[in-house]
Amino acid sequence: MRAEIERLVEEIKQSVGLLRRHLDVEKSTARLAELNKLAEDPNLWNDPQKAQKLMQERTSLEDALSGIGKVEQELEDDIGMIELGEAEGDDGVVAEAEAALKNLKKEVARRELEALLSGEADRFDSYLEVHAGAGGTESQDWAQMLLRMYTRWAENHGFKVEYLEESEGEEAGIKSATIQVSGHNAYGWLKTEAGVHRLVRISPFDSNARRHTSFSSVQVFPVIDDSIKIDIKESDVRTDTMRSGGAGGQHVNKTESAVRLTHIPTGVAVVCQAGRSQHKNRAQAWDMLRARLYEIELKKREEKAAADQAAKTDIGWGHQIRSYVLQPYQMVKDLRTGVQTSDTAGVLGGDLDEFMAATLAQRAFGTTAGDVEDVD
Repeated sequence: MRAEIERLVEEIKQSVGLLRRHLDVEKSTARLAELNKLAEDPNLWNDPQKAQKLMQERTSLEDALSGIGKVEQELEDDIGMIELGEAEGDDGVVAEAEAALKNLKKEVARRELEALLSGEADRFDSYLEVHAGAGGTESQDWAQMLLRMYTRWAENHGFKVEYLEESEGEEAGIKSATIQVSGHNAYGWLKTEAGVHRLVRISPFDSNARRHTSFSSVQVFPVIDDSIKIDIKESDVRTDTMRSGGAGGQHVNKTESAVRLTHIPTGVAVVCQAGRSQHKNRAQAWDMLRARLYEIELKKREEKAAADQAAKTDIGWGHQIRSYVLQPYQMVKDLRTGVQTSDTAGVLGGDLDEFMAATLAQRAFGTTAGDVEDVD
């Protein structure tokens, strides 16, 4: 077997091994048998919400387990075809089986990504907040660039984006903004982006054309549905109303209807100004507050690592998860995984999948890039 084919086979085997490890095949098989037994209970649909959740879990496990089995069988068949073709000197059969292996590798890669998005809240829509760090106009302009990057990423994936709050900067950019991104696994993807983002460039606001470093932070939390119960005492929440501000037009409405809710025990605050009525904004703000508190609980249970903690720290040196250098060279580098690219225009235009996938893999499989040096 040629070295190139052997390498391809080994890569597929390694990926299948990671999938089996992540799924925990023995445990998942036992759970599926349990779910199949529960599905036979004629009283199951007396509680439609519980039944629907059970059937969703059953379908997901069936697909994952059968998918691994299918990949392993196809790999065995392709290897057999290659060995047969080589034994008979039939290059056409070998080439056909090699093409099948390449397609199989793509299928395994797709299943790897699906396996990575198996967290409790990954399937939910997502809120995403951008906050400018210290530095005035520079960081506020950078915050707006980040907001544009994420809206373009969402649009490129066919997700819906709704602006919930936007606070303009004094001269340019934004001080903060909140959007809701709606689509399958929106939170699962976007949760990898929480943290501090660093920009290095020649400032368009500096008449001396000097290089400036700016910081902005991104916070991400899931839009939870009715199946998630988060109890909040109204007495623990302070409500403030204010005049809506921001870009107006398609983004927000400038009316006397903005609502801020502050959860006093935790200090968590949310703002909504998307609707024209204070009543609608208040309801949306309560949904956002429940989502924020749920995300805090998720982080406690999932033992998130340094990247998640970065979102809670200072927006400045030593806390960034990714650096974007535009001058004197072009480079975007993730400081958690080591993934980097010189296509800065593509990244700022929403091409983030490579960074997201690497971070998901690091969390799911416990891989590490070691100490990653930042870029100047």
